Amino acid sequence: MTTQLADQSNYAQAEINLQLDAEEKIKLMRDMIRIRRFEEVSLKYYNADKMGGFLHLYIGQESIAVGTISLCGENDHIITAYRDHGHALAVGMGMNECMAELFGKATGCSKGKGGSMHFFAPDKNYWGGHGIVAGQTPLGIGLAYGIKYKGLTGSSLCFLGDGAVNQGAFHESLNLAELWDLPVIYIIENNGYSMGTSQKRSSAFKGSLAQRGEAYGIAWESAKGHDIYEVRAKTKAALDRAHQENRPTILELATYRYQGHSVADANAKKYRTPEEIVHHKENFDPLNVWKNQLMQEGVLSEESYRQIDSEAKSEARQAAEFAEQSPYPEIGEITDDVYFEVDKDTEAGNQGRHFFHD
Repeated sequence: MTTQLADQSNYAQAEINLQLDAEEKIKLMRDMIRIRRFEEVSLKYYNADKMGGFLHLYIGQESIAVGTISLCGENDHIITAYRDHGHALAVGMGMNECMAELFGKATGCSKGKGGSMHFFAPDKNYWGGHGIVAGQTPLGIGLAYGIKYKGLTGSSLCFLGDGAVNQGAFHESLNLAELWDLPVIYIIENNGYSMGTSQKRSSAFKGSLAQRGEAYGIAWESAKGHDIYEVRAKTKAALDRAHQENRPTILELATYRYQGHSVADANAKKYRTPEEIVHHKENFDPLNVWKNQLMQEGVLSEESYRQIDSEAKSEARQAAEFAEQSPYPEIGEITDDVYFEVDKDTEAGNQGRHFFHD
């Protein structure tokens, strides 16, 4: 194993990272490991035909969700695409509710009706995964608009993949974000492939995809997504811009997914070579990079790492057992949770006046 330490470039000395104590650094490690083990158990049960629909795994990208979300405060909101399990666990959702949703069970976070791509936790400012490519990007500025309208100091962190940057909805969102000075941070998780198409074959760009922000007058930045210190430092600058100036940012984080676009992607090792995958695992695996960093700092030992890993594996296995034992939703509930007004039996819901008033 030749895993490198993170390329410091003084990011460890960034003020936001100097504020981390040993316990907080260990938590970042634990959060990443929990995501990895959750995804691995999910894959096992998906292959055993325990789940329906698609399954888009976050294995290899854990440092991005954990690094960015670790900086969020009371009025910072999260919204993402269909590869949403990592973000869900990073905001504090439990493995049980997430795994049960994958199984389509009533105890799932969306009562078994959403599945893999539709995890939600409004109580944690998490507005979900969305299955339409770039469909979450207009919703991201909607969240930002609400924050600004209410006069709150906050932001909307809107995650998207590199394939979504070519969708019209994203460019329309950038236009409005700049015109209206909205505190949105578009975080491009660039894993190099739009489904099975390499970035060079799918996107016209110069230095980076985030550089397109120049066309709209939007600040942009790129970073190495496997380095939590760098992720946090670059995200902090974007958060400051959103909180203090109500200004948008495009942040592109280079990363790599080990699995296919989804588990149904049978060509994952054909459009990229096995050697390429091994290279990233051996040199840029975010768990190993952070583990080695903390061991060098004297914060983590091999024994404590094994203990954290063992606990995460056990938690993921127990979540699968919980999901298997949980009941399916009742057929009669299929039309519940469609319209809030109707479900809550409000006057507007009863009269059908959701948008228009006398």
